[in-house]
Amino acid sequence: MALPIVATLLIALGLEIVSAWSPTGGYAPGEVECPDVSSLIRDGSSLSEREQDWVEARHKITDENLKDFLNHANLSDFDVEQFLSSSDHSITIGVAFSGGGYRAMLSGAGQLSALDNRTTGAWEYGLGGLIESTTYITGLSGGNWMLGTVVFNNWTSIEDILSGGDIWDLENPLYNPGGWNVLETSIFWDDVSDQLDEKEDAGFENSLTDPWGRALSRQFFPSYPSFGAGLTFSTLQSFPEFTNQEIPFPIHVAVGRTPGSQIISLNSTVFEFNAFEMGSWDPSVYGFTDLTYLGTNVTNGVPNNADDERGCIAGFDNTGFVLGTSSSLFNQFILQLNTSDLSGAIYQIIEHFLTGLSEDEDDIAIYSPNPFYKSTYAGVGDIAENDTLYLVDGGEDNQNVPLQPLLQKERDVDIIFAFDNSADTDLSWPNGSSLVNTYMRQFSSQANGTTFPYVPDTTTFLNLNLSSKPTFFGCDARNLTDIVEGTDHIPPLVVYLANRPFSYWSNTSTFKLDYSESEKRGMIQNGFEVSSRLNMTIDEEWRTCVGCAIIRRQQERSNATQTDQCRRCFENYCWNGDIDTSTEDIPVNFTTTGATNEENDNSTSISSANSVAPSKLWYQAPLLLVGLVAFFI
Repeated sequence: MALPIVATLLIALGLEIVSAWSPTGGYAPGEVECPDVSSLIRDGSSLSEREQDWVEARHKITDENLKDFLNHANLSDFDVEQFLSSSDHSITIGVAFSGGGYRAMLSGAGQLSALDNRTTGAWEYGLGGLIESTTYITGLSGGNWMLGTVVFNNWTSIEDILSGGDIWDLENPLYNPGGWNVLETSIFWDDVSDQLDEKEDAGFENSLTDPWGRALSRQFFPSYPSFGAGLTFSTLQSFPEFTNQEIPFPIHVAVGRTPGSQIISLNSTVFEFNAFEMGSWDPSVYGFTDLTYLGTNVTNGVPNNADDERGCIAGFDNTGFVLGTSSSLFNQFILQLNTSDLSGAIYQIIEHFLTGLSEDEDDIAIYSPNPFYKSTYAGVGDIAENDTLYLVDGGEDNQNVPLQPLLQKERDVDIIFAFDNSADTDLSWPNGSSLVNTYMRQFSSQANGTTFPYVPDTTTFLNLNLSSKPTFFGCDARNLTDIVEGTDHIPPLVVYLANRPFSYWSNTSTFKLDYSESEKRGMIQNGFEVSSRLNMTIDEEWRTCVGCAIIRRQQERSNATQTDQCRRCFENYCWNGDIDTSTEDIPVNFTTTGATNEENDNSTSISSANSVAPSKLWYQAPLLLVGLVAFFI
């Protein structure tokens, strides 16, 4: 099997792969020379210089791509070139993909494909060009699996993943990858056991997130040696697609807590991982550490062994481990497995990690030593005084859409496309609760100056069809004065798109761990239809309305008047402030345009792969027939 492009390039340049990957060449971290800096951590008062420089270069690309997208949006009475060239302020777009296991990964993949010009038909029948115009992209849990898979496979397209067949082979659950081939499963878990022993022998503690991350890597990184055992998150700095700013800046989200504590959105510490750093903007940490040297023993950011020739550690930031950290809630599922049905090899490795784990620790990823130990930037002693940092699933604070990184005023995001594939209702559909919790968090001590537009309660989300069709929040900055009072930061406009059925029942269980090929493709296809409003058949001006939302904050900055066309779009898609808290007739069934209580063929009860409506499927459009019928069927 061929090596991924980045590894091939490193070899061609005469460089050892381990110079960019783990220094041991495998899963275990290893000793390296410390960088010539006074500290490995910095405070959270600004973006890192590396991110600033990267985003500045990225904006030169997104500015041109956005011009193409807006021209294609057919905005009437609007001069795109004049509007964009009249300001030296680039429009910053953020896209966020929620958690929700494989449901979120596959639905998010379809949603992303509709934004990606590389997807056949996305330009004609979707929002192709939007991801090329995007500066930041975030994911957590299942959304972070999708994002990590795409990013660390050289920014591959969803279309290429489906046509390749190796990535996202979900026919068998990840704990039993060989299916009926018990030998294949046993060999894999035996290799994982050896890898984890190597990490432990190197002096680092394992948690259940370690084997979980290795199992995920088998599905996400099949082309890498040992499924990416030596692939580190900071290796992304060496990827040509990243160094050339050809992709949005990826951010993965986790939450910090100590064993036994209960996370709620108001007291959680939200951590983020990007190519350069990991850390938190929250006052409880208010600092970031160089991701490359994660695992180094430090005191207030200074390596304890800095005088040694190899006094620092690299390779701790294994990519699978980071992706597993953001989805560590699944550890609880593994703990509930009926191990009597498992093969001996699987039983033994799970039993090994169950030993000594209490109920309070079963969902924790252990980051020891703590990179923020004795940090003077941290405002909460519980984190800085502990020699171990404990991170968990990014959705455990009930903010299942990873919005916090995009709300930081230092990133100056104008608009967020929030894709919600949560399972909030009894029938496993979203109900806006993630947005509600993010809205409430801005009034807590952890807010750190972040602001978020007004949103209604979750019952209103359902009653007013705010989760069954796209909804815009924060459409008029003039109506946000109470929120921005005391700050100089207007929140981004938020475009909320929630999972709903069109051609496939996409409300699968969060804990469903295997998907047939037809199930996988059905989920992805339905995700495309969520992004595209059923391939532009529900609203032929959907792309236009998205364009109106993108330019809104720039218009407000320049006191430009909104066109009649955009006003009509906002009347259709903006939440107008109405509230409906009635619980008597909450809609539970879907129509093409919204939701209803009436009995119909589109009932949302969980079922097999049934068609929701005999609608025009996006891959059946005439221009897409070449190659794409085989792609999806």
